[in-house]
Amino acid sequence: MGNFFKKLAGFSDKKLSGRGGNDEEIDDSAESNAGEEWLENDYEEGQLSIDVYQTPDKLIVTSTIAGVKPEDIDISINNDMLTIRGKRETQENIDADDYLYRECYWGSFSRSIILPVEIKAQEIEASLENGVLTIVLPKAKVSKQISIKVREK
Repeated sequence: MGNFFKKLAGFSDKKLSGRGGNDEEIDDSAESNAGEEWLENDYEEGQLSIDVYQTPDKLIVTSTIAGVKPEDIDISINNDMLTIRGKRETQENIDADDYLYRECYWGSFSRSIILPVEIKAQEIEASLENGVLTIVLPKAKVSKQISIKVREK
């Protein structure tokens, strides 16, 4: 399985082709270790699925996060980036060999998105109902399109 991820990440099998028609040997041990470390670090946390839509005066972000308590959710805004982090804990301690199917994600998750408009940070509201997180972000101002005519001098 490691080779699949190496190829996916663009690491070669010790050959680099296409430079002047010659095949050159390269030492990819450092690259492969860095690639494996990158993959391990990147996939420790699950990515949250979200829907984002707008009304004339609000941005609304929704996500299904069933099984997460409100106190286990952290929502933050830094400049124009919204970040949602959380943790979903399983209540049972089941041995991996006892699973027949394992499709649910348990553990830490996060999602960051760049907000397309300015928002009123002090008026943001978040609620959790029936496993659906809803974040309402009021737009700071409704901008109107302004046409500027160019005049010749």
